[in-house]
Amino acid sequence: MPGKNLSRDEAQHRASILTVDGYQVRLDVASAPDPAAATFRSTTTVAFRCSQPGAATFLDLLAPAVRSITLNGRAVDPAAAFDGARVHVDGLAAENVLTVEADCAYSRTGEGLHRFTDPVDGETYLYTHYEPADARRVFANFEQPDLKAPFTFTVTAPAAWDVWSNAVHESVTEEDGSRTWEFAPTKPISTYLTAVVAGPYHVARDHYSRELPDGSTLEIPLSAMCRKSLARYFDADEILGVTKLGLDFFHEEFDYPYPFGKYDQAFVPEYNIGAMENPGCVTFREEFIFRSKVTDAAYESRANVILHEMAHMWFGDLVTMRWWDDLWLKESFADFMGSYGLIGARTRYSSAWVTFANQRKAWAYRQDQFPTTHPITADIRDLEDAKLNFDGITYAKGASVLKQLVAYAGSEAFFEGARRYFKRHAFGNTELADLLDILGETSGRDLKAWAAAWLQTAGVNSLTPQVTTDADGRITELAVLQDGAADDSATPSRGLRPHRIAVGLYDHDTDGALVRTARIELDVTGARTVVTEAAGRPRPALVLLNDDDLTYCKIRFDADSLETLRTGLGDIRDELARALAWSAVWNLTRDGLMPARDYVALVLRFAGHEGNIGVLQSLHTQAKGAVDLYADPAWRGEGSRLLADSALRELRDAVPGSDHQLAWARFLAQTAGGAEHLGLVRGLLVGSARIDGLEVDQELRWSLWLALAAAGQATDEELAGELAADNTASGKRQYTQCLAARPTPEAKAAAWSAVVDSDELPNALVEANIAGFALPAHRDLTALYAAPYFKLLERVWAERTIEIAMRIVGGFFPRAQVGEQTLAEADAWLAGHPDAAPALRRLVIEGRDELARALRAQGCDRA
Repeated sequence: MPGKNLSRDEAQHRASILTVDGYQVRLDVASAPDPAAATFRSTTTVAFRCSQPGAATFLDLLAPAVRSITLNGRAVDPAAAFDGARVHVDGLAAENVLTVEADCAYSRTGEGLHRFTDPVDGETYLYTHYEPADARRVFANFEQPDLKAPFTFTVTAPAAWDVWSNAVHESVTEEDGSRTWEFAPTKPISTYLTAVVAGPYHVARDHYSRELPDGSTLEIPLSAMCRKSLARYFDADEILGVTKLGLDFFHEEFDYPYPFGKYDQAFVPEYNIGAMENPGCVTFREEFIFRSKVTDAAYESRANVILHEMAHMWFGDLVTMRWWDDLWLKESFADFMGSYGLIGARTRYSSAWVTFANQRKAWAYRQDQFPTTHPITADIRDLEDAKLNFDGITYAKGASVLKQLVAYAGSEAFFEGARRYFKRHAFGNTELADLLDILGETSGRDLKAWAAAWLQTAGVNSLTPQVTTDADGRITELAVLQDGAADDSATPSRGLRPHRIAVGLYDHDTDGALVRTARIELDVTGARTVVTEAAGRPRPALVLLNDDDLTYCKIRFDADSLETLRTGLGDIRDELARALAWSAVWNLTRDGLMPARDYVALVLRFAGHEGNIGVLQSLHTQAKGAVDLYADPAWRGEGSRLLADSALRELRDAVPGSDHQLAWARFLAQTAGGAEHLGLVRGLLVGSARIDGLEVDQELRWSLWLALAAAGQATDEELAGELAADNTASGKRQYTQCLAARPTPEAKAAAWSAVVDSDELPNALVEANIAGFALPAHRDLTALYAAPYFKLLERVWAERTIEIAMRIVGGFFPRAQVGEQTLAEADAWLAGHPDAAPALRRLVIEGRDELARALRAQGCDRA
């Protein structure tokens, strides 16, 4: 499979004959502040051995031009050797030195070396992002995770800049208006984990030290950085405080000293993902720097990500998967440790498992029900497959399964397994079997059957209680019924799995709260498992399966328990149990088993009393989704009005200055449609209306402007005026979204054309145009684009980088056009393009499945 899309077979062959001893990479980015400079000089010298002298191989490189290639002192003609994606060389010796000098391109898509110019002060900033395979956009290399090597970076940059990489810098020399930074060699790491950050960043510094068991002291310099124009918002003390708590926690749990010397954390603009675990130089999206008031859920989310990336220093960086099939070996562990660590590290975020149950697992349940679902250990044929597998299965389902494993094998056995894993495979590459062997040692359990059921099959099981009682209202039998997972043929037991669960029995106390009166922990196996300890107990008001959220499953309810929830879901005192109930009724709605209007009724009745701010914000998102996609279109207008009325009422009743007040204000902006709602929105913007305690800061202002723009009540002059007052990168993104959100044919056409007809927009503005264009309320305006959408797919996939292509294909999919016609158009495209790129087909199949799900849910709501 020649070209950009490296296949697993090619990678395996290359690894079978090559051993990489080290890279020296020299980058000259002194031209970066000049917007006319499209490229930078990149020189790679790689030393490697070949077990088959005389063989041929290739380096990966995506670059506009190659200036020279030298192999073992012999010049190689670039015109013959470089095909735009690979540098081909033959006649290898047993020991080789290969140098490639190239002109590489500055990026505006967040892939490779991204360049950003700050509209506030004109300063230019650079950072790299590579996962899974974009280091080849910056320097020539063997772009696969199992050819680890030490890297020595040298970077020439403008004299006023600072530069960071994975290792500490050893020297800085200045000449002709630039400075050259020489960095120490790294430990052996994979290409996708290397990093360079350069620019006039604002920096906060700190230090961490720890006495090790051998009596020595581990010293780790810490830094956190952001653009200068964001420095006044940068709460570096909080960020570095969480960092130090995390380092304490992971050292205690992993018993392996942090292996990468320093620990820098860069918050960078226009970042495509949440963060990236580059050893010694972690990068984060700068939206984690809060310009305006945010709820505590945002701070918890940031702390979770900080610990997630820190866990990767061990799971992923120290020990790395051999190929992307075992991507879960790092991402599932890091996702699990992010939540586990928030509590274990004694941060202030004590509701981490509530957030995990309510948000992360919702992502997993959604992904796991697509026809394209895959096992946690996936079959990754090539890099395009790898790119799409950074999904809810690899992260959230994998983390959920690890939580189940901790319950199944015991936490001490789990962490002792991790300790042995790091020591045994330090700076190496592993596969699933390597981990299972060690966990089998520490737990005393044969985990092969567990792995076959949980890691090597796809789909989510449903657990339903079956309760029978006697004439006195006592339980004669409580059983747990298990439905098969999606790929029923994958195991002899029809996709049934072993689950370690807790069954909670809940009744009302004297205050009317629903409290747990009994907890029974057991193993669920097969299609039906009897809960023997429940027999003889009084019939409870609520039977809650998977209490404490030990396993990964969708939970259902018996009829009496569901009726209890209809009248008392908000009365459940324990916030994790309440979050599980909310998650369960949302799954019922998505599955077409509960009418969307019934779910909305639950939100209207109980959301105003929900104490957990993260859960409340999820309820807002889900309730709006229920109305927009899952409700009978004939009821949609009524449902929208009910949500807006509720938002207005709760906003006025919320505690002044509270997180809940801010959440309800944002929800009003999302739902406002009637004159009363929009009148208050405008009043808050212009100062003629006021809600006690509500600060209408810059981010909230943009949310309110978006509401007016979507309703056709914001003029061009008003939006331009707001941009002039907030002429920042964030302001430009939100202004762009407001323009695209206007309910006119011209606005939609402009947004569509800006994304589809040109590749000039940076990634952040592509995303903003798509978000404004695709508002569900404007489905009548965007219906005209369904047919053109299916016609452009292959062109977009061929011409754009995979990151931008994924955003266009996923973002413009006509999911708001819920109807048989759109379903037929999707089916026709899939039938007519059987040979389209598998990753492209996957995105279309998933969009098509969401349409079909929405149709089923609308049918339920209509009935």
